[in-house]
Amino acid sequence: MTTSAANLAGPLAGIKVLELGTLIAGPFCARMLAEFGAEVIKIEAPEGGDPIRQWRVLKDGTSLWWSVQARNKKSVTLNMKDERGRAIARQLALEADIIIENYRPGVLEKWDLGYEQLKAVNPATIMVRLSGFGQTGPMKDLPGFGAVGESMGGLRYVSGFPDRPPLRVGISIGDSVAALHGVIGAMMALRHRDATGGRERGEGQMVDVALYESVFNLMESLVPEYDQAGVIRERTGGALPGIVPSNTYTTRDGDNIVIAGNGDAIFKRLMLAIGRIDLAGDPQLARNDGRVPRTAEIDQAIQSWCDTQDIDSALAVLKAADVPSSKIYSVRDMMSDPQFLAREMFEQHHFPDGTPVKLPAISPKLSATPGHTKWMGPALGQHNDEVLAALGYSEQDIAALRQDKVL
Repeated sequence: MTTSAANLAGPLAGIKVLELGTLIAGPFCARMLAEFGAEVIKIEAPEGGDPIRQWRVLKDGTSLWWSVQARNKKSVTLNMKDERGRAIARQLALEADIIIENYRPGVLEKWDLGYEQLKAVNPATIMVRLSGFGQTGPMKDLPGFGAVGESMGGLRYVSGFPDRPPLRVGISIGDSVAALHGVIGAMMALRHRDATGGRERGEGQMVDVALYESVFNLMESLVPEYDQAGVIRERTGGALPGIVPSNTYTTRDGDNIVIAGNGDAIFKRLMLAIGRIDLAGDPQLARNDGRVPRTAEIDQAIQSWCDTQDIDSALAVLKAADVPSSKIYSVRDMMSDPQFLAREMFEQHHFPDGTPVKLPAISPKLSATPGHTKWMGPALGQHNDEVLAALGYSEQDIAALRQDKVL
């Protein structure tokens, strides 16, 4: 293999991953590993497959989200109510470097696929378990989607305006944040396994990811602020509490603009740019701790200036003053933006019928071994024959399993 071909294969080439899960958290975790070269085999129910295939906007009966969430994965259908289906899944699990699952705690154990059950046969087993509340504790058996994790983890409490009920972010961020924690945990567990003997003799482990804990991990100084000062961070709308000024403002033409002038030198440049020489020279406002008590005054000064500017002129003035700012982008803005285009953040692909479609490019960007899209989300059971043949099943065996509705 040439160097360029090796790089194209991705940094995780040779790593086998078994995905046992549906919807967002587990599949997103596996998706990232697939994007960087791992062979990911996704187990789906023969009837309908992963429910996300039918979520949101559809094309020819399949979700457009599916084309991203399942890219580079191999789809294998198994009836897990049938002993033969569970036996195939167990064989795949024992051959995998990493198993990713997001069922309720206890489900895999019923299928003889639990971590301890697999570890007894293969001590190098790495299992990433994503659930609402983790594998232990009084809530472990309860269902917990991303919305619940966001609520319990603290994110919802601080999202929105103080005089209104808490808001949610417009995506399932709790699930996605948990998935990223799963990827990080998988990579650390893989490193430990390789350092202790590798696939044959190394030490595997379980990576226990709870949705609410993943959100909680993002909550900055929430705990010590309450523990030491009794401070409960509340909702502050578009502002960043205690860091001034950093807020969302509205321009004359009705667009929204984020302005982050909270650095001391940046604040002074911002005030000069908007014509508030008095505030720029006020010694009380030279540091953030002096600006916090006068947050409303500073925000009003910035908003009054925005009332005189359209979005383009406001951005031009702030850019010239070297003040961090941005229009709040819709997807339409993103797809025509020079920065997105220069960074090649969209990939052009085609559906089987030839219809072109753009997908988001893969992040993060690795200079030597970048990720890439080999194929979009597969058809249900598209890789049944290929995967089972690799396990040693003959064409007759596979035909019989299909006839008995095991596949």
